[in-house]
Amino acid sequence: MSRIARRFATLRAQGRGALIPYVEACDPDYDTALAILRGMPAAGADLIEVGVPFSDPSADGPTIQKAALRGLKGGSTMKRVLEMVSTFRKDDDETPIILMGYTNPIEAYGPERFCTDAKAAGVDGLIVVDMPPEEADLLAGPAAAAGLDIIRLVAPTTPDARLPIVFNGASGFVYYVSITGVTGTRTASTDELAAALPRLRKATDLPIAIGFGIRTPELAANAVSVADAAVVASALLNTLEGTLDADGKATATTVPAVLEQLRALADAVHAVSKTGSK
Repeated sequence: MSRIARRFATLRAQGRGALIPYVEACDPDYDTALAILRGMPAAGADLIEVGVPFSDPSADGPTIQKAALRGLKGGSTMKRVLEMVSTFRKDDDETPIILMGYTNPIEAYGPERFCTDAKAAGVDGLIVVDMPPEEADLLAGPAAAAGLDIIRLVAPTTPDARLPIVFNGASGFVYYVSITGVTGTRTASTDELAAALPRLRKATDLPIAIGFGIRTPELAANAVSVADAAVVASALLNTLEGTLDADGKATATTVPAVLEQLRALADAVHAVSKTGSK
């Protein structure tokens, strides 16, 4: 059983949903991002997404775009991202790590080499935003050989007829993009989420995580009330950005502020009882 599957099985047995926070690698520098990553499990993270900075994102809103540019300025490379995960694994062998990014840096690194090195570093799953299922051959074989989960995204506009195509080869969990738009903008209502989940449940037995537009503890709790996990990214990155000095460098408040916000989100998510849910 993969680390991701094991974590969701444990949460299901405990009758609670998961909080999946996001940290951008090397934002605003390697040491600060690593300190945030290391502090996330104790602050309530059940799984963690690590963003791979990329200069030309297609799904990220202004907040994550700025974080990615700070990460690139802070020295991010694919090798540096994997080094960050490997260092995290020295102290934590249980919390699943998912890399979220785009195809170009993986192609530049080399898909087979990337999957081998990612697994060795301690990565558990991959979300490649701009890789549709029809083009997944690039990673499918190397990821399967390395034992990495391929996590697929589904949007409100994904028709029912396409769901079997999207879920073919998917593993770990499903990432439901809850709005039609980029990250950190509009928020889907509880009614919209409740209406969307049943058609996904019919098409897959994988856990479903809701992301895009979840900014507050209340919204995270609402997401987990209908799904298996809530993903929070832009809200944490906004907090990080607000602590930086005039030169964009981390201050003494940067790591504590992000982790304090994460604790509040985790408390709300973990207060939702999932007893009796799928």
